[in-house]
Amino acid sequence: IAYGGDHVLMNVSIEEQDNILKEYGLTKNDYSLGICRIEPENNVHTILEAYDKCQDKRLVFIGNWQKSEYGRNLLEKYKDSHNIKLMSAVYDLKKLYALRNNCSLYLHGHSAGGTNPSLVEAMFFAKPIIAFDCVYNRESTENKAIYFNSASDLSYKLDNVPESIGQDMLRIARLRYSWAFIVSQYESVYNY
Repeated sequence: IAYGGDHVLMNVSIEEQDNILKEYGLTKNDYSLGICRIEPENNVHTILEAYDKCQDKRLVFIGNWQKSEYGRNLLEKYKDSHNIKLMSAVYDLKKLYALRNNCSLYLHGHSAGGTNPSLVEAMFFAKPIIAFDCVYNRESTENKAIYFNSASDLSYKLDNVPESIGQDMLRIARLRYSWAFIVSQYESVYNY
């Protein structure tokens, strides 16, 4: 049984969202977004390398950069990049909502661990998703996302991202990852 993700949807006014974007120096649909624990198996280095090659694409990447040598090294390497904004973890739900709701696409680099909560949550925002090419991500997105396996592969694919993928992600999320559906799955196991 997977995780639900529709808990991320909330009522945040357009004005509040605009103010949050201004706070971070961002503009609606002008950036890609990644959010994760900064660990090698989440392919953060691959995503950052791809965006470093695509200077015309803007990336906002949120994570716990100070928790490991891996994260600190990446932070040091890319901290002065003009198109990559590395942000510390954001726990304010309204701010996370605004950042997710206003990005142009979502990047998911996880390569292990099954159905990932951050991927499922992102699907509810109807944004195109580019995910690391592994069985877990393909299963979670029903092979409807775009998949990458290297920095050069990702940088190439950034130029051809159909917006329709976002609607596919939302449709799948509503069918498979609403908490009402997840609860019904647990109840059917308990009642068996």
